[in-house]
Amino acid sequence: MTSSSPSAQTSKLRLAVLLLAAGEGSRLGGHPKALLRKDKHTLLERFSIAIQQFAPVEYLVVTGFHAETIESEIAKINTALTFLLKTVRNITPEKGQASSVRLGLESLQSEFDVLLVALSDQSQIGAREIQELLEAFSRRNPGEEIILPMLGGRRGNPVLFSKAAVQAVLTIPGMVCRAYMDMHPERVRIMETQNPAFVMDVDTPEDILKYKLSLP
Repeated sequence: MTSSSPSAQTSKLRLAVLLLAAGEGSRLGGHPKALLRKDKHTLLERFSIAIQQFAPVEYLVVTGFHAETIESEIAKINTALTFLLKTVRNITPEKGQASSVRLGLESLQSEFDVLLVALSDQSQIGAREIQELLEAFSRRNPGEEIILPMLGGRRGNPVLFSKAAVQAVLTIPGMVCRAYMDMHPERVRIMETQNPAFVMDVDTPEDILKYKLSLP
């Protein structure tokens, strides 16, 4: 796992984290992506360790299809962490990722400055990438409330949202982050990057081999 240290400016930001882990993993034969392993650690554990140095005021994981299995892993991970994971269960995960995003936003309880919305199947996202996003947030122009990484015109993840942007999304019934970004491109700061970690996720058995992962 790559390591980085928050700068003085970014370390002052109160960071909340929303990790989406409700998917079925249908193209992987029904295996939960968050529990894929890399170097003997689950992707969920690797990401959670990377998050620790940013001292998140809240770290919320949305579970769904594999809720009990993932929540069991979270209980194990939490025994070794300072900043603990909490969970909220999407009881209708078949409605898709948007339903998990909305549930997660509605379930946040902390006072935060910026929210990191992340996927549970990005094996290369670590402290370096999170720091890169936070630094872009610190350099944003007035009116820019969202940091979207892009590589070669391709949208990446995770994405950062200011507290104001999250509140704006929640004022609109049924609204979710992606649709809000499309409606308000003027509020999105594009972070051009050459770091492929932002666009690497796991969808197929071929991806497992490509990224040197193993099934749970």
